[in-house]
Amino acid sequence: MKLFKIDRKNYQDSSFSINKVTDDHFLKIWHFHPEMELVLILESTGTRFIGDSVSKFCAGEIILLGPDLPHMWLNDPKYFKPNSSLKARAIAIHFTKDFLGKDFFYKTEFQKINQLLRKAELGLKFNNINQKLLDRLKTLDQFSSFERTLRFLEILNALSYESFSQISSSTYLKNIQSSKNQELNKVYEYIFKNFKNQIALEDVASLIPMNTSAFSRFFSKVHKKSFTRYLNEIRIGYACKMLMEQYYPITIICFESGFNSLSNFNKQFKIITGKTPSEYANYHSSNL
Repeated sequence: MKLFKIDRKNYQDSSFSINKVTDDHFLKIWHFHPEMELVLILESTGTRFIGDSVSKFCAGEIILLGPDLPHMWLNDPKYFKPNSSLKARAIAIHFTKDFLGKDFFYKTEFQKINQLLRKAELGLKFNNINQKLLDRLKTLDQFSSFERTLRFLEILNALSYESFSQISSSTYLKNIQSSKNQELNKVYEYIFKNFKNQIALEDVASLIPMNTSAFSRFFSKVHKKSFTRYLNEIRIGYACKMLMEQYYPITIICFESGFNSLSNFNKQFKIITGKTPSEYANYHSSNL
């Protein structure tokens, strides 16, 4: 899963772009771009990869991505089957942090938006967005460039007051900003492509390349945790999303998440979440 830089400059008569996507599936490319990206998933399901996060996605999800944050929305396998009638639909807005001028969002009136854009460097998922705000996003492209800009500001302002969750880990941004650590992108790419399979430390270390001992020390210094712990957190995070969907038995989730034994899966799940898989599933089903 090679990381690609994509050019999103397509502003036409506006300082930002609005793309309404309708296709058999989303772009199957692990990529980044200097523009920020606000995404509303209108239709389809799958797995999203953002920074060092792996999570399931579904319709109604709103995500705000900071500049140069690697990402990919990978649809479920059923979207790639021949003669499938399924569609992937989304609205993606691309803009630079200074699309209205270098100091625009530093003005007192726009401090909330400025804070939102800074926090988006790690990626943000918004929670429980109301229908009125969703409708604003869906109809944004119907207005003149001037009215569209005003309405986009209103959307950003409204989002700055909404509840959201950070997507990537706090250490991820520091990693990709350091030229010394640029090669860790190769490691992240490899993990995202293979976390459901068995991953040998030797294979990962060879990507940089380093011997296993040096790589382990380097990775632990950067992430403040071992590579094994990091990998298990990615796998357990994916398992949590599957448990919350309540579609799959725990045994299937265990192997689908990359563990080769149910006992180890249960052990690691308890260590990372503080609950057993059954307790986690029951807790979330009772809070629906």
